[in-house]
Amino acid sequence: MTIFVFVGSLCGAMLLGIPVAFSLLICGVVLMIHLDIFDVQILAENVLDGANNYPLMALPFFVLAGEIMNAGGVSKRIVNVAIAAVGHFRGGLGYVAVFAALILAAISGSAIADCAALAAVVIPLMRRSGYPVPLSAGLISSAGIVAPLLPPSIPFVVFGVAAELSVTRLFMTGIAPGLMMAATLMVTWYFYARKDERMASDHTFDMSRLLNALKEGVWALVLPAIIIGGMKTGIFTPTEAGVVAVVYAFLIGMFVYGELKISVVPSLLLQAAKTASTIMFLVAAAYVSAWLITVANIPQEIGESLAPFMENKILFMFMLMVIVFLVGTALDLTPTILILTPVMMPLVMQAGIDPYYFGVMFMMNNAIGLITPPVGTVLNVVSGVARVELDQVIKGMLPFLIAYTVLLFTFVLFPALITVPASWLR
Repeated sequence: MTIFVFVGSLCGAMLLGIPVAFSLLICGVVLMIHLDIFDVQILAENVLDGANNYPLMALPFFVLAGEIMNAGGVSKRIVNVAIAAVGHFRGGLGYVAVFAALILAAISGSAIADCAALAAVVIPLMRRSGYPVPLSAGLISSAGIVAPLLPPSIPFVVFGVAAELSVTRLFMTGIAPGLMMAATLMVTWYFYARKDERMASDHTFDMSRLLNALKEGVWALVLPAIIIGGMKTGIFTPTEAGVVAVVYAFLIGMFVYGELKISVVPSLLLQAAKTASTIMFLVAAAYVSAWLITVANIPQEIGESLAPFMENKILFMFMLMVIVFLVGTALDLTPTILILTPVMMPLVMQAGIDPYYFGVMFMMNNAIGLITPPVGTVLNVVSGVARVELDQVIKGMLPFLIAYTVLLFTFVLFPALITVPASWLR
C-alpha cells in the first residue's frame, strides 16, 4: 500500500503538469499523512539538509565554468584541434564530433551544454561537406551523453550526494566506461562511413595545421588534465576543482583568447545561477522523499519482491537496469537520479554489488535516457540548435542507441570491465 501511495502521488502530481521538484514535495506530504507523521518542521528540516551539502557546492561552479568556456571560445578551439587531428579520415567529421565531445565532457560535465556547443559548430560543417544530416545529428546527440560518465560530471555530483558516496571515486570509476562509450560510437560510425561516398575526405593530414591548432587550443586542452589530475592526486576536492575550472576558464577566455567580454559576465552568472538553483532545489525536495522512503521501509518491500533475483547478481543487475531504462524514457536525468537512488541503493548494498559499479551503470543508463523518446532532452536540444526535424534526429540516433544498449548489457555480464580499470585509477 505504501509503495502505491508513493508512486501514485508522485506520478499523479507530474501528470497534472506540476514541476518535478514540487511533485516530490507533494509526494512527501502525502506519504507523511499516510504514515500519520505529518510535521511541517520535519519537512522544512529535510529541505534544508538537502541543500546544505558540501559536495553539492561543486555543481554551480562547474555549471558556471561551462558557461564561461562556451562564451570564451574554448569549444571552437577544441573542435579545431579535433579537425586537424582526425578530420582527414573517411567520415572524419564524425570522429571530430566524438573526440571534441570527450574533451568538452572533461571540462563542462553537462551533456546538454556539450551537445548544444557541438551541434552549433560541427553540424554546419557536416552539412556543407555533404554528410547525411540525420545520422550526423544522431551521432552528436549520442556523443554528448558521454559527459555524465566523465569527470567533472554534474550528475555524478548529484548521485554522490543522494547515495552518500565519494564523488571523487565516482569520477575515477566513470572514466574507463566513458571512454568505451566513445569507442563504441567511433566503431559504429566507421561502419556507416566506409560505405557512404558522401563521407569521403577531401583533404590529407597536415602536420603544420595540427601544430597550429594545438598551439591555439593548448590552453583549453590543459584544463581536463588539471581537473582530473588535481582530484586524483588529492590536491583539491571536486568543489575546489569547480572553483579552479571557473578561474582558469575566465582567465583564458578573457586574456588568452580575448573572446570573453566583461559585458556578458553578468548574463553568464545569471544563467549559471538559474541552472544550478533548479538542480539544487530538486535535490532539496528529493531529500524529503528519500527520508520518507527510508522511514516507510519501501526498499525492504521492493527487496522482498525482487528477492528471488538477488542471489544472482547479474540477473539482479539486469532487472534493475531494465527498470532504470523504462523510467529514463519518461523522466529527465536529474529527477530519475533523485527518485530511484534512495530506493535502489539499499537493495544494491543488500545484494552485495559494488556501489560504485552500480553508480556508473545507473548513470550510463540514465544518460541513454537523454536520447530515448518520448522525453529525450538532448534530442530536442540538438534538433533546435542544428535546425533538424526531431523525427530525423531520432532516426539518425537509433544505430548509436542500439550500440549503447549492447555495451550497457555487456557491462552487466562482465562487471570487471568497469571495476578493474577503476581499481587502477583509484
